[in-house]
Amino acid sequence: MSKKQSNLLIEALKTQKEIFGDELYTKIDMNIKNIAENIEPPAINKEPEEAPVISIKLSNDYNDNEIKKPEIKLSGFDLSFQNAKTLEELDSQINSCTRCALGNTRTKFVFGKGNSNADILLVGEAPGAEEDKSGEPFVGRAGKLLTDILKAIDINREDVFIANILKCRPPNNRTPVPDEVATCIPYLKKQIDLIKPKVILCLGVTAANGLLNQKNSLIKMRGNVYEFHGVKLMVTYHPAALLRNPNWKRECWDDVQKFKKLYLELINS
Repeated sequence: MSKKQSNLLIEALKTQKEIFGDELYTKIDMNIKNIAENIEPPAINKEPEEAPVISIKLSNDYNDNEIKKPEIKLSGFDLSFQNAKTLEELDSQINSCTRCALGNTRTKFVFGKGNSNADILLVGEAPGAEEDKSGEPFVGRAGKLLTDILKAIDINREDVFIANILKCRPPNNRTPVPDEVATCIPYLKKQIDLIKPKVILCLGVTAANGLLNQKNSLIKMRGNVYEFHGVKLMVTYHPAALLRNPNWKRECWDDVQKFKKLYLELINS
């Protein structure tokens, strides 16, 4: 496979990931399983051994209607940043973080930028190459498109706050892995506590699933209103995905109009 073909394949997979999330790979696994189950194994001239009996005991804490999610505990995590009173103070306490491997490969820590008292918080996935160089979120072509999207619904970029699930760039802009999200998201949650936004717009399925601790596809999440720690939250496409697939801009326009309507309802209630 040539380098050009490889890049095209990577872009295609990113597109599918943006829309279907983990469901895409679940469906592939199910298809493979179905194929495997329909293939008869070759005859073996040997009596099969009796299958071992495995006993599984469920805890009394579980029932048919409730499945508890495992809690991710960060052993030895320094929680002193929780005492920060301002975003500036928080930034100074966490911008040298090396809790995960990304802290050793980043160029710049991308804390976030915008109005510290913003009613609107935008949350993306992670810094890209341009963000890693500048230390600011959503710069370059994706950042310009985001600015244009906000203008289209009469919102100035200077009036919102923009942050990411991760503060450091993953190598080759790959999707953040669960350990990285679990390590970094307490910083984002503290930012939300300090900003106290009225609404949150997640840009892309990774940002939405990271905040809501879910594994849904963008198809299922778009158009719905969720709640994160008492703050209303909606989801739309990441601007980088729109650059790869301009046909999605129509759907994104529908999303941001609904978001603006929700915002107006909240501030006028």
